[in-house]
Amino acid sequence: MTAGDLAQQGGQDQPLTELEHPGGDSIVAHHEPSAADGPFTTRQLLRLDHALRIANTETGLTFSVFIGEFETTPAREHAEQLHRQIDGAARAVLIAISPNQRKLEIVTGAEARKRISDRDAKLAGLSMAAAFAGGDLAGGVVAGLDQLASHAGRP
Repeated sequence: MTAGDLAQQGGQDQPLTELEHPGGDSIVAHHEPSAADGPFTTRQLLRLDHALRIANTETGLTFSVFIGEFETTPAREHAEQLHRQIDGAARAVLIAISPNQRKLEIVTGAEARKRISDRDAKLAGLSMAAAFAGGDLAGGVVAGLDQLASHAGRP
């Protein structure tokens, strides 16, 4: 599901964003009810979409966000499976979040890992977790994207 899918209101099929390619500029949420009852408001979705586009453009990497239940244990395995599905996974960074399971995973591909160290990812994760604990899921994701993109720098 994309940011635009999540933003459909009242059954209207008017996505807010278009994806240029799978795995890029995407916010994925796994839940069965209609998108109107998703975890984000339209304003938050727009902020998330903007943050993803900026991170992708400024770094040349592909950033993606998954929000939903991790289907396998440990959570890292599920996040790595999701990461492998991203086009150009070697240059991709996945932020995978399961609010109900209280899990956060950041997966970097081989090329992305050269520019974002494990320490950088851990610092971004701690920043996101602090925002999540305060009830700000969208703000935490935006802050994490910004930190990861800053650490990655320009291509």
